[in-house]
Amino acid sequence: MASGVSNGSGKSLAQWLRENGFDEEAVARMSRRCKNLQSLDAGEASGVWDYLLNSVKIERRKLRHVVAKCPKVLTLSVDGKLVPTVQCLATLQAKPGEVAQAIAKFPQILFHSVEEKLCPLLAFFQTLGVSEKQLAKLLMVNPRLISYSIEAKFSQMVDFLVGLGIDKEGMIGKILAKEPYIMGYSVDKRLRPTAEFLKSAVGLQGSDLRRVIISFPDILSRDVDKILRPNLAFLQSYGFSKHQVMSLVAGYPPVLIKSIKHCLEPRMKFLIEEMGRDMGEVVDYPQFFRHGLKRSLEYRHKVLKQMNSSCSLSEMLDCNQKKFAMKFGLVAAV
Repeated sequence: MASGVSNGSGKSLAQWLRENGFDEEAVARMSRRCKNLQSLDAGEASGVWDYLLNSVKIERRKLRHVVAKCPKVLTLSVDGKLVPTVQCLATLQAKPGEVAQAIAKFPQILFHSVEEKLCPLLAFFQTLGVSEKQLAKLLMVNPRLISYSIEAKFSQMVDFLVGLGIDKEGMIGKILAKEPYIMGYSVDKRLRPTAEFLKSAVGLQGSDLRRVIISFPDILSRDVDKILRPNLAFLQSYGFSKHQVMSLVAGYPPVLIKSIKHCLEPRMKFLIEEMGRDMGEVVDYPQFFRHGLKRSLEYRHKVLKQMNSSCSLSEMLDCNQKKFAMKFGLVAAV
């Protein structure tokens, strides 16, 4: 196996690390993080490095980051630990390169008994309607899932979602498959407070709340005080009533997490000051906030203004550029 500069034959570990791009400060930091590193043979470390670089195909730059973040990786046995773990991950119908990406994201996955954890995890997710293929995708996107306890983490998450009335067969599985990172958050410290905010401050209840969570589960993981509350205050500052805010969030949930400075404020100003429209039109078409300011809003408003044509926001925006051009006679319909 070709290893280039990684060959550790006859060298000290510190020398080998320096030759592979780690400076003195990084070596010292790695030694503090992993005490076993001091007794590690450079040849053993080189074997791990070569396997991850040449067989698993982790890019050299990313591998350097993996080792710096988790130097304990170098102490693992290639044949006794790395090969079986990588082979097990590869059986998950992963696409080429996905195993390497998963390890780069969460190198600690190499320390878990993947084989022992995978079967119970698969059985649990199958009860939620998540297939083996979907679980494979979840693990490749968020490999940290392998480290979570079914009882302490996943079951609590399911109970929480059921408590919100999301109990239709397969629906919880769809939520987790759509937003795998949500499972990393604490139910009591993050998800429940966010759900309560959506109920009490925004006014979402029952089926409206469920639709928002199902369509945009990412909203549950956002910090109330840092993101949701300031966005709510911004909408209220423009004079939207509580009922209108509720309609906006129900129609386009990301409105509560979009950047005020870069998204919400520029679009509201353009709507009122340049387009001369009433803010109530946004309530009828909350998707307004997802359209690009320059490529969609400014361009289409300019076209309609030149044509002296008027239409609703949805008629103006709810189509791609080609259909827009055809709708307003900019090109001949095919």
